[in-house]
Amino acid sequence: MSKEAVYVGSIDQGTTSTRFIIYDRDSRTVGSHQVEFNQIYPEAGWVEHDPMEILESVRVCMAKALDKATADGHNIDSGLKAIGLTNQRETTLIWSKSTGSPLYNAIVWMDARTSGVCRKLEKELSGGRTHFSEVCGLPISTYFSAVKLLWLMENVDAVKEAIKSEDALFGTIDTWLIWNLTGGLNGGVHVTDVSNASRTMLMNLKTLEWDQPTLETLGICPKILPKIVSNSEIIGDIATGWPITGIPISGCLGDQHAAMLGQACRKGEAKSTYGTGAFILLNTGEEITMSKHGLLSTVAFKLGPEALTNYALEGSIAIAGAAVQWLRDSLGIIKSASEIETLASEVESTGGIYFVPAFNGLFAPWWRDDARGVCIGMTRFTNKAHIARAVLESMCFQVKDVLDSMHKDAGEQGEVKNEKGEFLLRVDGGATVNNLLMQIQADVMGSPVVRPADTETTALGAAYAAGLAVGVWTEEEIFASEEKKKTATTFRPKIGEELRKKKLESWCKAVSRTFDLADLSL
Repeated sequence: MSKEAVYVGSIDQGTTSTRFIIYDRDSRTVGSHQVEFNQIYPEAGWVEHDPMEILESVRVCMAKALDKATADGHNIDSGLKAIGLTNQRETTLIWSKSTGSPLYNAIVWMDARTSGVCRKLEKELSGGRTHFSEVCGLPISTYFSAVKLLWLMENVDAVKEAIKSEDALFGTIDTWLIWNLTGGLNGGVHVTDVSNASRTMLMNLKTLEWDQPTLETLGICPKILPKIVSNSEIIGDIATGWPITGIPISGCLGDQHAAMLGQACRKGEAKSTYGTGAFILLNTGEEITMSKHGLLSTVAFKLGPEALTNYALEGSIAIAGAAVQWLRDSLGIIKSASEIETLASEVESTGGIYFVPAFNGLFAPWWRDDARGVCIGMTRFTNKAHIARAVLESMCFQVKDVLDSMHKDAGEQGEVKNEKGEFLLRVDGGATVNNLLMQIQADVMGSPVVRPADTETTALGAAYAAGLAVGVWTEEEIFASEEKKKTATTFRPKIGEELRKKKLESWCKAVSRTFDLADLSL
């Protein structure tokens, strides 16, 4: 495609906010808009979103980003070639195909109401918690879509009736958005992509299709499930009634997979995204690597219907940036998330404080839904700066736990190192603007952390997938990483090995204190 003004749009639908970003052919942002939406907490451990509010947030972001880019002199109307979409994964909803209305709020990925469903399955199935792991790469956990779907089927009468009358459509957020964007009741396309499907517990990792034996075991009707497509292909055009119409949606990835593509992670390279949670993925190439150390096997990306599939090992951390929001919204220690760096910098250490944000249990590599948050080591010397620093350290220790498991699973041959023999961790997401956090991460790991100039790599990855499908970019251009390295910031460890070892031992002691606390009396 020639160098005339060419643009690709990207819908980035996250856990707490939605954004729409318009990129030019040089991957530069020419217009963007972001809006937050409501988090619904009906009970302790329950988290929901209003699907209609999410739709409206996409509509607003599209219109505002378009206005901003146009006001700056960009002719988006004639130059926009494709739209990519990336989304919070696992969040589950069911809607009526005849009315288009949701039959219940979307149950969010971090929601823990399904712990009873999980325990029941673990007891009934011969393989226990790992019964489906060999097929789908995932343990039975409250995290994944299948158990959320089972809860809806068991507890919501409207869902039961709709499935019985063949009026129900199931989807993760990508499916809901694409169905509505491509027409909804008037011919909306009911699809998901391989990366989002790989997080449901229902897709066979090898065939990239819904696994019939799993569906039969769980009693899930295949008719409600969307068609699975690759991450980079034309899915359908945006219908009338949206701020942008007639443009193809040609890229779709779950947020963490999009970030891998945005970071141009090849085989043996890893990235960590710091958002509401933190998510560390290592590209394992065309081979599925089954974890023996508490990680998930998942799809990295499949860049076209005929393209080879790249797989990944993933460690998911439920609470990262969400702990900073908790300090702001629930404790009032800070007034804005950006204040935490200044506050935590007032002290040189945590003063022996260790904070483990197991608010709804612990994900990788522990997988303990009976864990609850703890803050240990407090004395009269402790102040709010120590607590703030401990919150930042908690993110970094959790990432280190996951990386240690990755090193064990992948082995020396499964990781790429630089000319100095160092393993580089690529980082992205909103929290990475915090320089103190990035320095602590390098200190805890004992190896370098690389932050790109544009830390919003999730939206960029979705744009890349969409642009690739329509010829805006080639795969070679997307993975040409030398230019990106020139503008990246590298954080190198500054503490010694002995102190690092002592801090990690103290962290592990703190983690052990979180177990078996779910039934504490109110």
